[in-house]
Amino acid sequence: MKRILAAVIAVSFIVFFPACKKGKTGAKNQDGLNVVAVNFPPYDFVRAIAKDSGSAGPNLAMLLPPAAESHSFEPSPQDIITIQNSDVFIYTGGESDVWVDRIFESMDTSKIKIIRMMDAVDVVEEEIVEGMEEEEEPPDSAEEGVAYDEHVWTSPKNAIRIVRAITGALCEVDAANAALFRKNSDAYIKSLEKLDSDFQAVVDGAKRKTIVFGDRFPFRYFADAYGLKYFAAFPGCSTETEPAAATVAFLINKIRAEKIPVVFHIELSNEKMADTIAAETGAKKLLFHSCHNISKKDFDAGLTFLQIQMANVPRLREALQ
Repeated sequence: MKRILAAVIAVSFIVFFPACKKGKTGAKNQDGLNVVAVNFPPYDFVRAIAKDSGSAGPNLAMLLPPAAESHSFEPSPQDIITIQNSDVFIYTGGESDVWVDRIFESMDTSKIKIIRMMDAVDVVEEEIVEGMEEEEEPPDSAEEGVAYDEHVWTSPKNAIRIVRAITGALCEVDAANAALFRKNSDAYIKSLEKLDSDFQAVVDGAKRKTIVFGDRFPFRYFADAYGLKYFAAFPGCSTETEPAAATVAFLINKIRAEKIPVVFHIELSNEKMADTIAAETGAKKLLFHSCHNISKKDFDAGLTFLQIQMANVPRLREALQ
């Protein structure tokens, strides 16, 4: 309800202050192609596709602030203006950004090229595996049907498909830079293919095929891509942070029974659950980064999606040994 209210307020802001010119982003008041990404993965994909385009390249903005929690993100009036003034807008399309669709209902999007990342891949339902806590719905909430997992970029194979979709959109709206975009995209896709090959080699040579997360699990597409079995406290989009004692006990017993050497946590987590499991089992606590968002320090340093994912490769190897 808070997210809906924020969107309504933001749209009202547009209605009463409509003087912003098309072609100027909320972040940058300058000429050029304006590209807006809701979160880090598509933001970084655009950086890779448009690199070396100089002043003729796109003005790029990311709505989700570094280190912010995407599942509780509420757009500000300035965010809505940024979207309204974009030429290309990229979002996931899952439950975390349903506010986008509500905003679009009150906005003329005819001149905006919209990319919904979930449309670029084969989506799967978010699942509850053994031992995982299912988030309780408020008693007055309406049934909304199937919930699809929105963390589509966690599989390098999916990332390639998303990059191709973004490349096509950028080439369509900026024909003058299309050749450069395609060249950069081809090189970037080769790097993603190498990443995919590295992950596959780890799994092919692994002793086990099970991973354990003392945290949320936003890696359904990753696990499916490499045939991995997983156990975790919460599904990827859960807003819960405090697990039931039975959940922690289940994960502890699973690690002990199968002698699993690593318990993972995700980025920007409080890590308390993973700490408890590691202390009880002797398993090593490691970060497995989903790239959903990064810290401000890493963002300012220019950390990339590829760098993050490459760091996941040896961590996966250690967990599967």
